[in-house]
Amino acid sequence: MSAFSTTYKVSGVNSGHCKAIVTEALRGLESVDTVQVEISTGLVTVNTRTEPDDALISTTIDDAGYDFHGRA
Repeated sequence: MSAFSTTYKVSGVNSGHCKAIVTEALRGLESVDTVQVEISTGLVTVNTRTEPDDALISTTIDDAGYDFHGRA
């Protein structure tokens, strides 16, 4: 069960394919339960069991090829 729900702003997520890449990358992190990506707004909501590591999430999104802009 997720204890934290955090929303981030990410640019470059413009299609279902992009959405799948970001979702898969973030789901690979140990504490992440679920990921919701809104293509129209660039908002990515990450539900985690522990306090989210913003630096790790930023690196994961950047490594996937998208631009992380911090918490929304």
